[in-house]
Amino acid sequence: MTQLDTRSVHAGRDDLAALGVHVPPIDLSTTYPLPDVNTGGASYDSLAQGRGPDGGSLVYQRLWNPTVARFEDALAELEHTDGAVAFGSGMAALTACLLAGVAAGRPHVVAVRPLYGGSDHLLSTGLLGTTVTYTQPSEVAGAIRPDTGVVIVETPANPTVALVDIAAVASAAGDVPVLVDNTFATPVLQQPARHGASLVLHSATKYLGGHGDVMGGVVAAGVEWVGRLRQIRAVTGGLLHPLAAYELHRGLQTLPVRVRAQQATAIKVADWLSAQPSVGEVYYPGLTDSQHLIGRQQSGPGAVLAFTISGGFEAASRVAGALKLITHAVSLGGVDTLIQHPAALTHRLVPAEAKPSDGLLRLSLGLEDPEDLTADLANALANALA
Repeated sequence: MTQLDTRSVHAGRDDLAALGVHVPPIDLSTTYPLPDVNTGGASYDSLAQGRGPDGGSLVYQRLWNPTVARFEDALAELEHTDGAVAFGSGMAALTACLLAGVAAGRPHVVAVRPLYGGSDHLLSTGLLGTTVTYTQPSEVAGAIRPDTGVVIVETPANPTVALVDIAAVASAAGDVPVLVDNTFATPVLQQPARHGASLVLHSATKYLGGHGDVMGGVVAAGVEWVGRLRQIRAVTGGLLHPLAAYELHRGLQTLPVRVRAQQATAIKVADWLSAQPSVGEVYYPGLTDSQHLIGRQQSGPGAVLAFTISGGFEAASRVAGALKLITHAVSLGGVDTLIQHPAALTHRLVPAEAKPSDGLLRLSLGLEDPEDLTADLANALANALA
């Protein structure tokens, strides 16, 4: 098998030479001609039930789109799964996974905290008919019930970048499928399916797109799950737009280069922050990995870190507002460095017992020179905390 860097460039493009083109075509059709009523009806049945085109008409974009399918095939190849299903956002992708459990009569979810604030909030509301037991990795087995449909893990976790042993959680979950949010690591650093995960979720808006200009979500999984999620997507209308799929597919070509370069910067910035007297704790797997998962599960520590500021919320707020080069904004994984205050923003709706520290800031490293970034941080720390 070719290496990941090569597959990132060529995945989903095997047929281009035969088509006589160098880049994938974009199919924007919302509807497709039907050869006859019977063929159209059979195609509709197949697509609406999540089985794919089967050689018939594509009927309607909500049911299937070739540009979206190219991106799905490419991502599945990188994640070492049978297939993938793309959605309009990461939250839409998670919603489909939860609805699958509800539809199967297994609405209970076991969720390992910390999670992305949006995921945590969706589970807490019970809006989709789910119930949730929040737990720690060591307590997963005891939290499983007969009606448990999925165990949800995010590793590295948002926002503390804590690592979770996927294989251990999968073993504890037994027959219950494990969903791993792989947004922070990307398939460049981690392939959860190789460690026992049944579902691998990405907010594709982040590293897969990589430039802060496209939104999407995707779940990589085995054949059975892919069919279930396609059916839910077809019925609920959560399909990723073809233009977004094209941009995400293009983003995969440079994903390994970007992630590794961003990671190299993160390592330097984490070391620098650790030496600053006004910084309390730095959360970064490259500094501490008590479970020895770096090198065993995840090939590198990634490009996201978090740190606390002495002085709590007010001090952290002043630091975020004093930065000039680093952008104060939510999201992550783009080519420019972003900083945000999770407790006040992405995790604002998370209950107090699971909310991040008021003095914690999350930093997503981009492709700038690390010396420019540390100079910006040094100025902000000095000015804000003077």
